[in-house]
Order: sequence, then structure tokens, then C-alpha cells
Amino acid sequence: LQGMGDDGTAGRRTRSTKLTRRAIRRRSKPMLILSLIFGAIVGFSLGLTGGGGSIFAVPLLVYGLSVGPREAVGVSLAAVGMTALVGTLERLQAKQVELRTGLLFAFAGMVGAPLGSWLAGQFSEALLLVLFAVLMLIVAGRMWLNSSAKTKATCNSDDAKGPTCRRDSSGNLVFTSRCAVLLAMVGLAAGILSGLFGVGGGFVIVPALVLFSGMSIHRAVATSLLVITLVSISGVSAHLAAGRTISPDITLLFVGGGVAGMFLGNLLGRRISGPALQRAFSAAIVAVAVFVISQTFV
Repeated sequence: LQGMGDDGTAGRRTRSTKLTRRAIRRRSKPMLILSLIFGAIVGFSLGLTGGGGSIFAVPLLVYGLSVGPREAVGVSLAAVGMTALVGTLERLQAKQVELRTGLLFAFAGMVGAPLGSWLAGQFSEALLLVLFAVLMLIVAGRMWLNSSAKTKATCNSDDAKGPTCRRDSSGNLVFTSRCAVLLAMVGLAAGILSGLFGVGGGFVIVPALVLFSGMSIHRAVATSLLVITLVSISGVSAHLAAGRTISPDITLLFVGGGVAGMFLGNLLGRRISGPALQRAFSAAIVAVAVFVISQTFV
């Protein structure tokens, strides 16, 4: 009788285990689908604007997939970095990337990313999200104000009050020491923000390239993908070195959806004018910032 009882107990346990596994699989299927969809949104943003991928990735991970803010930082960096790499290879073949400017930004950003990762550990998760949202609003405001044709003309002017970085009649950047220092400082700041908020830095890099180097928005989008790829490598390394985790499953799903979304974003981005693209980018950033703030305080 004891043996029969044991067999009966074992049978019930086996059935219970099978039911639990099935329940987990049922719950995981929507998560898999959401991860692909959210990855496609991130990739679409990267392909369309050259930035903003991580601005969308972090809120989607936190509020859509219930990933903790600190882990979301690592997943965002890894997924956006790998997705940006695919876009970089495509843009390099099309000769749309300004390598010298992009590499200067990237190397400075790779120095700043570990510092930003360390700073992220000094803030509470709620404060980190609020600071993230405030930063988005600042960047969106700057991009909107500088999206007019008048601003673009000023960036390329040759008067004495013009910007530190100038371009010659052929549109090539005049690489003076002052210009190099300015771009390196902005790249360093982008790297710090990358490590701090889990962003690739594109939402800072794109407006910085447009504002400080006089680069066209479409060329800035292509160049930013190179910078995002390299800065993300540094950011992920610092994240892991700090003992934080990154979910490989969610990351790979984000990348899969992101690559598909990026190609669609690339196609649409070529059909939209520069100023319109900047304003659309700004509006999207504001919408996400308002959502993050509302979710944090409600």
C-alpha cells in the first residue's frame, strides 16, 4: 500500500510539473511576441532617426516586459548596439558614414560609458527614470528649435560668429583642433549618458552632429549608428563588470525584431525631409518622456 501511495504521489507530482511547464510556456509566448514587437519599434526608430532606440527600449522593457530598470539598462545597450551594428554595415557600404567624425565621437564615448555605468549605481531606480525623462525633454526641445532651415544655414556659415566646427564649399568638415576638442567633449558626454541611462547615445549624437558639426540630418543618422555600436560595447562591458545581469533571451529577441524594424525605418527615412525628420523625432521623445514621468509618479 505504501508503494502504491508513493506511486500515486509521484504521479501527481509529474502531472503537476507538466502543468506548470505548460503554464510557463503559455505565459512566455506573449512575452516572446512582445519582445519581437518592441525590438521592431526600437529598430524602426534607429533606422529612421539614427537614435532614440534606447529611449524607447528602456520604457518598453520596464513597463512592457516588467524588467527591472537596472537590468533594462544592460539589455537596452546590448540590443541597441547589435541592431546598430547591422545598420552601420549597410550605411558604410552606401558611403553615408563620416568615419573620422564618427570615430572621434565613439572613442570619447567609450571612455565616458564606464563612468556613466558607475554613476547609475549611485541613484535609486525611480530617480534614474525621472532623470532619464528630463534629459529626453531637454534634447527634444533643442532638436525642435534647431530643425528650421535657418538654423541649418547658420551651421554652415563662414562669419566670425559661426560655430567652432565649419565645413568647406564641398561640405567636408574642416577638422581644426578646436573642432576636435568640442566633438570629443560632446562624445564623452554621450558616453556618460550611455552608461548612466542605458542609451546608445544616438538621441544625443544626432542633434550634436547636426548642431556642432553642421552635418546634414541624414548623414548624422548614418554616422550615429557607428558611434552607437562602439559606445554600446563599452557600456555593456562596464555593466557586466559591475556585476549586473543581462537577459540573453530578451536581448536576442529584441535584436531580431530590431533588425527588421531598422530596414523599414531606413526606407521611410529616405523619403522624409531633414527638418521634418527632426521634428518627428522630437515629438516622439516628448511623448515617451511624459509617459515615463506619469508612470513613475502615479
